[in-house]
Amino acid sequence: MSTPVNPVQLATALALDEAKVTPGLLGFVVFAALGVATWFLLKSMNARFKKIDFAEQPEREDD
Repeated sequence: MSTPVNPVQLATALALDEAKVTPGLLGFVVFAALGVATWFLLKSMNARFKKIDFAEQPEREDD
């Protein structure tokens, strides 16, 4: 039979573990900056696609 896990005790045990390596604030800032940069790139790409005026040439029938 398994022992019930208390989430509060688990969180404090993980937070106080000195050997545990986490990305921390720097990792969050880098990830957020990548997300914002991707959003700006997609916004720019959509604006450029809207400017494209493409008229397809009708197919010629060669008999």
